[in-house]
Amino acid sequence: MRELFRDLGPKKYPNVCAVQKLLGTNRKYYTNCKQWYQRKVCGKSTVISYECCPGYEKVPGEKGCPAALPLANIYDTLGIVGASTTQLYSLSSNLKPEIEAPGSFTIFAPNNEAWAALPAEMLDSLVSNVNIELLNALRYHMVNRRVLTDDLKHGISLPSMYQNIDLQIHHYPNGIVTVNCARLLKADHHATNGVVHLIDKVIATTTNSIQQIVETDENLETLRAAVAASGLNTLLENDGQFTLLAPTNEAFEKIPSETLNRILGDPEALKDLLNHHILKSAMCAEAIIAGLSMETLEGTMLEVGCIGDELTLNGRSIIAEKDILATNGVVHFVNELLIPDSAKTLFELGKESDVSTSIDLFRQADLSSHLTGNERVTLLAPINTVFKDGTPPMNQNTKSLLLDHILKEQLSSKYLYHGQTLETLGGKELRVFVYRNNLCIENVCIAAHDRRGRFGTLFTVDKMLTPPVGTVMDVLKADQRFSTLVAAIQSAGLMETLNRPGTFTVFAPTNEAFQAMPQGELNKLMGNAKELATILKYHIGDEILVSGAIGALVRLKSLQGDKIEVSAKNNVVNVNKEPVAETDIMATNGVIYAVNAVLQPPAFRPQERGDEPADPALEIFKQASALSKVKQNFT
Repeated sequence: MRELFRDLGPKKYPNVCAVQKLLGTNRKYYTNCKQWYQRKVCGKSTVISYECCPGYEKVPGEKGCPAALPLANIYDTLGIVGASTTQLYSLSSNLKPEIEAPGSFTIFAPNNEAWAALPAEMLDSLVSNVNIELLNALRYHMVNRRVLTDDLKHGISLPSMYQNIDLQIHHYPNGIVTVNCARLLKADHHATNGVVHLIDKVIATTTNSIQQIVETDENLETLRAAVAASGLNTLLENDGQFTLLAPTNEAFEKIPSETLNRILGDPEALKDLLNHHILKSAMCAEAIIAGLSMETLEGTMLEVGCIGDELTLNGRSIIAEKDILATNGVVHFVNELLIPDSAKTLFELGKESDVSTSIDLFRQADLSSHLTGNERVTLLAPINTVFKDGTPPMNQNTKSLLLDHILKEQLSSKYLYHGQTLETLGGKELRVFVYRNNLCIENVCIAAHDRRGRFGTLFTVDKMLTPPVGTVMDVLKADQRFSTLVAAIQSAGLMETLNRPGTFTVFAPTNEAFQAMPQGELNKLMGNAKELATILKYHIGDEILVSGAIGALVRLKSLQGDKIEVSAKNNVVNVNKEPVAETDIMATNGVIYAVNAVLQPPAFRPQERGDEPADPALEIFKQASALSKVKQNFT
């Protein structure tokens, strides 16, 4: 693996390779340009150093490694590359004559540290029977042809020279190559009769499938029963390259019995659970040097990473045993069960999330049965921050409101469309609003990705729902703050408009807004129905705009014809730069915003409209609005 980095160019420093050494360990990574900027392995810092590339050596007084070494046979090359123990065992097992003779071989040679790391009992077994056990072990590390790293493709198998039992090869996108999950340390050391690859482990023969490992390991008894019940036996027996994150008996015991029994008794949930523990490709521990997302057979993603010498799943160090190699992949034992959303109830989805306060409210309201059963529903769950100042008192009104947070179908937000109506368990009909920057259901907007459970879907929303209870006129009449406005609407003949089906946004001046106007001007305005209607129409937008859809600036066309400017900043909504007193008062034909000022439309002055006279109603309105602001400043 020859790589020339930066100023270590081929002319100045020929045949120099970069090495990343993990601080505090003897581990080295013979890096290439892909990993040049990656200065950490599993969170630990590395130091970059340089050494001669395979087959070259230094010359006193010369830069780099200009001298090419003469090729030797495989036996002698073992000593050159740092595999002197493998060389010694080749001699004692009588393998030496074979790897000195002419031919074309590949040997994956364990380094000295790999032999020293073997359990004493296993090493004693090998060296006490050198002519059979040790020889067979060494021949399992060999292939009867020359195989370079370019030939080591991901997922291939190579027949070894011990009974043609396969070696499993994985070549990962980060450049790491493994054979039976042992990492290639120094690759492509050419010899006269083949090639030597230095590896970091002594590899053992692999003849069992993943299913056979599950069937024979006493720590996987519960998993064994679950696999049998789900019908996944065949998959785990068949050819392929999978990673099984095998939950141990201990992992199953940590799950509440009610939850575990529910999943084990539900074939679909059980299959999702098990598929969530199977990665689509074989992943050896040595290949993981940083976090990466991997897809499971269930279709979900798991974050696989490492911290020091420990592998992590979704940031947790829960892998108890790693790299148990099978003929069709690799098994890692995990001591915690990974339950996917698709196997959870709505209650389980929400109780340990950022909607846990909402879930507790549903429990207090005796609505848990809708969140734990097999009813197909969608839950609109306000995020916890909605309740930072406290939760609503638990009474019949609150219970009824919470029931309207449960929709009758199991939905997916990506299939919702503008104008769609959704029915709640409380019998209400809710409208869907699709905006450029948000997706809302009545006054609540979806604040996170859907979480789809076994029977229900969780929509995290940004506030408590307020279902519509009547038309715009019904709502205004029922609120004493708008009694003057209601009278003005009646005088202007707009009641029928605001009672009929439609999609209105009404910026409703409160009584306070009208009281701030001089009485004479107010009387004059209220006495001219035509001009009053023109002004009131400027307060009515021709489409529904809820506050969650308001960005830096939205220009909403009014029924009067001019546009109203609506903006939001720091959770405050402004209309024509006037702060809104209350947002999102929902009606069946629109939404109402309470404002403490009468809005001023653009003035139609002669200089702005050519020879046309100014609209007298607008002149009255402009003066009244200006006086209103002055009066408010002194109250």
